[in-house]
Formats: sequence, structure tokens, C-alpha cells
Amino acid sequence: MAASAAAYALLFLLGVAVGVIGSFQYSREIGPVPALALVFDAVVLAGCLLAGVGMGTSLGGLAVALGWLLSSLVITLPTAAGSVIITNTAAGKWYLYGGSVCAALGVVLGVRARSGRGPGPRPGGGPRRRPAGGGPSAGVSL
Repeated sequence: MAASAAAYALLFLLGVAVGVIGSFQYSREIGPVPALALVFDAVVLAGCLLAGVGMGTSLGGLAVALGWLLSSLVITLPTAAGSVIITNTAAGKWYLYGGSVCAALGVVLGVRARSGRGPGPRPGGGPRRRPAGGGPSAGVSL
């Protein structure tokens, strides 16, 4: 129990770290493309997806997503002097909105992949088969 709580706390801190670093580095562009904003969005997506699959619950991905979201939103608040860290530019919008979408998508895909409804073979093996011979569903058609 304590090991699980520590793992979730570390995943939350991982999300906080990505949010803090991303909030100060998102604005580097390659031409008109906000390259690092998109890289941090991909990191948020991968972190949420892998944490959800690795922990086996949606809470794993949600811990990373909440850490990123809370740290990014706190940093977006203006200070008393009026300065802002995440600006209202294309890179800032891609970082905040794209990161939010990627966090939500990562949590959902992590749950979906863990539950066996994702791509790939079923966890239990091949396709489900009907019981052979006079089982309860034999001869019944809908």
C-alpha cells in the first residue's frame, strides 16, 4: 500500500516537473512551428499513457496529468507586477491547449490499453468461442 502511494506521488511529481520545465521552455520555435511546445505535448501524452498502463489504473495517468495541469496553470497566473510566464502566443496556446488535450487523451488511451480493448491481442488469448455441444447457448439464435 505504501509503495503504491509513493509511486503515485512520484508520478504526480513527474507531471509537475514536466509542467515547470515546459512552462519556461515552450516558446522556442523552429521557423513558424512552436517545436518545443509540441515536444512537451508529446511528453505529457506519453507520460500519462505509460503511467496508466504501468500502474494498471487510470489513476496512474491521472496523477501525471494533474501534476502537469496544476503546475502549468499556477505558472500561467500573472504576478502582482503583471508579468506572465506563458504568453498568449501560438506557442503558448499550443503548449496549454495541446498539453491539456494530450493529457486527457493519454489518460483515456492508458485505460483503454490496460483494459484490453486497445489494439493487439486480448489478454486472455484468442477470440471467444462458444461452448462445444449442448451448452446453454446451443440452439438459441437471436
